[in-house]
Amino acid sequence: MNARWVEIDLAALRENFRSLRRCLGNATRVMAVVKSDAYGHGMLPAARCLAEEGVTALGVAEVGEGVMLRRHGITADIAVFLGAANDEIADVVQYNLQPVVFDKQQVAALSRVACRSGAQIGVHVKIDTGMGRIGILPREIPAFLSCLRQAKNVYPVGFMSHCPLADGDDAGPAVAQNTLFAETVSAFDGLWPDKPALHIANSAALLRFPDMHWDMVRPGLSLYGCRPADDEWARKASVRPVMSFKTRVLQVKEVPAGYGVSYGRTYVTPGKSLLAVLPVGYNDGYLRSLSNKAEVLVRGRRAPQRGRVCMNVTVIDVTHIPGVVPGDEVTLMGCQQGGEITADELAGWMGTINYEVLCLFGNRNKRVYLSSHE
Repeated sequence: MNARWVEIDLAALRENFRSLRRCLGNATRVMAVVKSDAYGHGMLPAARCLAEEGVTALGVAEVGEGVMLRRHGITADIAVFLGAANDEIADVVQYNLQPVVFDKQQVAALSRVACRSGAQIGVHVKIDTGMGRIGILPREIPAFLSCLRQAKNVYPVGFMSHCPLADGDDAGPAVAQNTLFAETVSAFDGLWPDKPALHIANSAALLRFPDMHWDMVRPGLSLYGCRPADDEWARKASVRPVMSFKTRVLQVKEVPAGYGVSYGRTYVTPGKSLLAVLPVGYNDGYLRSLSNKAEVLVRGRRAPQRGRVCMNVTVIDVTHIPGVVPGDEVTLMGCQQGGEITADELAGWMGTINYEVLCLFGNRNKRVYLSSHE
């Protein structure tokens, strides 16, 4: 018996992609973001599924992720968001990856290796229009462009930026970023025979700001069925969760009133209670911060978590649910008999965001893949 597992519904991933695709013009490409093991959903199965849907560009965080995809037959363009260290450039060449660049030293190192090997390396130039992470400041672009144009065997396939506030209450900062991006990239017109793709839109910008679609968009969270916000604009595309997190009841026992539950006895039963023990804990991504806050689904009904979540075990109260027995399936995140526990709910209980919930559950537990075909 599996103690705990995540289910990945690849049919939902397909449907989500199609729904997002309908929000775009025919000329706008999709770079599907599959970094960090596809937000816990499994990079290779997600990439294969999306390739079958016609996706021709993927985004990963590190060179090693791109190498893994190539070794398993993925032929789409692969952008590497964190760029390539000097000792990774040989892999960039061998596996035809497209690193993001954000300083002149990177360009020089790529050029040296490319010239020695006789290869051509396509790069995405990252412009920092207000995110404050990696990227070239707009005022530094003229000098950077001069370096890039002089570099042999290195050429831009894209110019990109990223919005920290596309999902914010005030649309102004994101609009201002897009304006700055437009002003900055206007200097590139005609500098290269093949026009590099311009891209700035994440899931939120894709859904909220059509002017940010440019040549390419980079959805991540929305592909996996979570919305970047609870506003009406975030419902422009119909998406549903791809991941569910499940376990089974390990033990059921009746305890008297005044009985302390788990470390510190932070919960004491107010009356005679029926408790169910689950073989899942913070080692599995079900964080201690969920203690005395979370709810789960058993037999289609919500049951509250009680006491502190332990490393490998947590306890729920099923006093109000008839017939619970060891082996019953418990949904920690997902749908069961008409009920649902969402990643957003879990994020609220944890004090985090839905992205982290997906990564925690998906990257720490066995994945079971459901059919990718209707």
